[in-house]
Amino acid sequence: MRPFFWLVHVRMIDWTAACRRALCRAALALTGALAAACAMAPPAPEPGDWHSVPLPGKRLTEYRSEYKDGRPALAARADASASMWRRHVVRAGAELGGVEFSWWVQAVPGHADVSRAESSDAAARVMFAFAGDTGRLSARNQMLFDLAHALTGEAPPFATLVYVWDAQAAVGAVIVHPRSDRVRKIVVESGSAGLGQWRRYRRNLAADYRLAFGEAPGALQSMAVMTDGDNTQSQLSTWYGEIKLD
Repeated sequence: MRPFFWLVHVRMIDWTAACRRALCRAALALTGALAAACAMAPPAPEPGDWHSVPLPGKRLTEYRSEYKDGRPALAARADASASMWRRHVVRAGAELGGVEFSWWVQAVPGHADVSRAESSDAAARVMFAFAGDTGRLSARNQMLFDLAHALTGEAPPFATLVYVWDAQAAVGAVIVHPRSDRVRKIVVESGSAGLGQWRRYRRNLAADYRLAFGEAPGALQSMAVMTDGDNTQSQLSTWYGEIKLD
């Protein structure tokens, strides 16, 4: 092969590999951590069971039941790690109303920013996955959905709504995930104010979905919590209270 054509060939291989990595990262964003992308999916748990959901190449965040300040809680301890704790639910979109959740956060990761893929760690997230008409997806999103499904054996949710404690974004901000517009986050706490105490929230899930996505929600498929410090190499401890749907 002549040097010029060999160089073009190598550059094409490098470009293809880079595209594959970018697509895989975007597929990860689509699943949110609602599936173990780029790895074999584990056997499906029984409906209603909380279970760990790993992420490829990431250390597991530890989740376990504890008491915090005399109340039952789910303790999440991240050590430069990222994984989720998830439960499948079934609730029609028309039946969605209020949701209550709470958390006790020890610290926020330094220099984190959920609007930037490379630093999107958060001490506390509560996540809701929704069904929808995938025929309405853009060509790019459809390709990413197909890739995520092929990689994981689990179809990604049509949309994921996340309530998050960010290190710096303004409370009330709606942040579109930098790698997929099918994941959108509402900032409910920011910075260090409120650390070291139980913080309780009551939100209207259907109204917040409309705020984030501009349309009525489809059926609710699952809910999850996630504490991660993999991007900022942070050690984080958070306690979650029960998530209650009206």
